[in-house]
Amino acid sequence: MPISEIRRPPVMEDVAKLAGVSHQTVSRVLNAHPNVSPLTRERVEKAIAELGYRRNTAARSLVTRQSQTIGVLGSDMSHYGPANTLLGVQQAARDKGYFVSVASLGEVTPAAIIDGLEYFMMQSVDGIVVIVPHEAMFESLSTISMAIPLVAVGFGVDERLSVAAVNQRMGASLAVQHLVDLGHTAIAHVAGPPDWIDAAARVDGWRRTLAQAGLDDSMLIQGDWSAESGYRAGMELAAAGKATALFAANDQMALGALRAFSEAGLRVPQDVSLVGYDDQPEAAYLVPPLTTVNQGFQELGARCMQMLLFDMANGHSGASSVVNPRLVVRSSTAAPNAGR
Repeated sequence: MPISEIRRPPVMEDVAKLAGVSHQTVSRVLNAHPNVSPLTRERVEKAIAELGYRRNTAARSLVTRQSQTIGVLGSDMSHYGPANTLLGVQQAARDKGYFVSVASLGEVTPAAIIDGLEYFMMQSVDGIVVIVPHEAMFESLSTISMAIPLVAVGFGVDERLSVAAVNQRMGASLAVQHLVDLGHTAIAHVAGPPDWIDAAARVDGWRRTLAQAGLDDSMLIQGDWSAESGYRAGMELAAAGKATALFAANDQMALGALRAFSEAGLRVPQDVSLVGYDDQPEAAYLVPPLTTVNQGFQELGARCMQMLLFDMANGHSGASSVVNPRLVVRSSTAAPNAGR
């Protein structure tokens, strides 16, 4: 068996030698310094590609006292919203030259949250993004003093926290107002778990929009984000025969409701209109294609990184940044059937 040759990884001096420049010039190119001519930058980048050079982040951290790593503390990552918020943060971090270390909570308790934050402190991360969409998260963070910048995802009331969020009340309002504008007057809502910040905000947006239209808000059914809970809600509404429209707090529950309506002999949207939330890729391929709300997860991730980098450079800001969702209208909504 031939012996494989194991070579040392290329270092900055190798790049400098191949490009015919100084060590300092290579460093300037790597750090996007403006005082490098385009021709020199091209030579250095060509040498980097030819050698397959990668930064030694451990050595760099000894000099800069920065790890070029951010921590992301999450929970319930099996759900579409938190998982895609994480993906948005990861993409934005990579675009800014940062690595991401992820820790997921087994349970959302003050002790678990503190343990998660301490885990990142031991890793010497430069900043932390918290994606734990529960009321307990903000309650815990308000009692903690962090030595490094931290951005929480969701709406909080503590001005000491930097917060990035999607305007969930606005998203719910867009969905319900669309149904009101179509002429619906009996609009039900299947909600997410009440201890989730986003679920509570969507219920509030549903209630407020109905109140502004002078409509009843008694048709609230508690769900748990699952398609099964949406199915149960759909069967309940079909049996009652009152609602002409349903706003589901996520696309999974809308999917369950869609099956329930079909089994009950109700056509969507001819007999009952249906709106989801999240705009999952599959939503456009349901029968009928689902009207839903797009949260803009990539933009949310970018806002998190912008705030984190600002706080890392300038100190804690306690600022907030809000992403406005948008309604995606497809074929699952229409004016109520006059012969219903």
